[in-house]
Amino acid sequence: MASNYYPDFQDPAFLNSHIHATLDFYAPRVIAPDGGFYGCFLDDGTCFDPGARQLVGSARYTFNYAVAARLYGEAQHCEWAERGLDFLTGTHRQANGHYAWLIEDGVITDPRVMAYGHAFVILAAASCLRAGIASGEDVLEETFTFMEDYFWDAEAGAYNDERDDTLTWVSPYRGQNANMHMCEALLEAWKATQSSRYLDRAEALAKKFCFNLADQSGGQIWEHYDADWNVDMTYNIDKPNDRYKPWGFQPGHQTEWAKLLLILNEHRPDNKWVSKAKSQYDEAIDTGWDETYGGIVYGVAPDGSYCAAEKYFWVQSETFATAWRLYRVTGEPTYLDDYNRIWRWCWDHMIDHKHGAWFRGLNRDGTKTSHEKSPLGKTDYHTMGACWDVLSVK
Repeated sequence: MASNYYPDFQDPAFLNSHIHATLDFYAPRVIAPDGGFYGCFLDDGTCFDPGARQLVGSARYTFNYAVAARLYGEAQHCEWAERGLDFLTGTHRQANGHYAWLIEDGVITDPRVMAYGHAFVILAAASCLRAGIASGEDVLEETFTFMEDYFWDAEAGAYNDERDDTLTWVSPYRGQNANMHMCEALLEAWKATQSSRYLDRAEALAKKFCFNLADQSGGQIWEHYDADWNVDMTYNIDKPNDRYKPWGFQPGHQTEWAKLLLILNEHRPDNKWVSKAKSQYDEAIDTGWDETYGGIVYGVAPDGSYCAAEKYFWVQSETFATAWRLYRVTGEPTYLDDYNRIWRWCWDHMIDHKHGAWFRGLNRDGTKTSHEKSPLGKTDYHTMGACWDVLSVK
């Protein structure tokens, strides 16, 4: 049921209050006595899989607390960020330099070496460095070098996706998702160090995926590619709902890339970034906004039909952050309208006003799909990060 009252979603006081309320859902129950953070919570905050530690979740929690420490100056957030970085390097990191994807009850149960996960290690390390945690610098440098050695394809100008834990085999699969999050992490590394190599690489990835490769698929970014970086229209065609590698166009990834383009524009101003961000965002909203039930769907097929009509938290939050950036850079009121209507839909459906934080996913009509609010990997990094991003835009 729609709320009769909405807060002022543009008000910094509201955004900061919402961030703190989300942090409060996780703290202190997130702290695991044996190290790192618990990663699986039901709606009411009950931990339902206390032995599981996923690389992405471990890194995202570290990011959350590093940013909170930098912006709010609370000592416990700095301690928790350091705790997270220590767990990444002391438990996830293996002798040959890679970070284990999934550890359950102290045993590695998924040995894949994923570029996607290592992108988040870089993001976490850079965020810690920005928060004044000196050890973040060594982790950032080491992990960037690891990615150069084992994932960077200089000829293609992009990162490969997956290796085995011996680092001798590389998957022929190529994908945009790991590269998008590498672009995000590299921008954070640039802010932390002012080293141009990070900004140069972020810019190269943006050009590769938003311009070069997007030309293969009508200007929007396809998810999957073969070993030669040709669009692969059949990969996971039977899995449009896959969590990390879904088939179809992802409106949330189009708008997330658009956000990165607008961040690039802050550091290397060029109208091409803004123009491309607008076209990607506009197409994503035109095809992804559900006129019947509201909210933005997960996946859209090439013919424009919904191939995955569920509503996920991260899609909404990344998109309102991009809408806000577009409004601030263009002054066009349609983007402000989008910002507010996305927030209103989330306020009515996606935010848990009883227990705190955001529900992970909903059916198309806004009804619940599960009582698992935060399964592995979901730390509300997207939701708090989107709020922090809105607050950062002058």
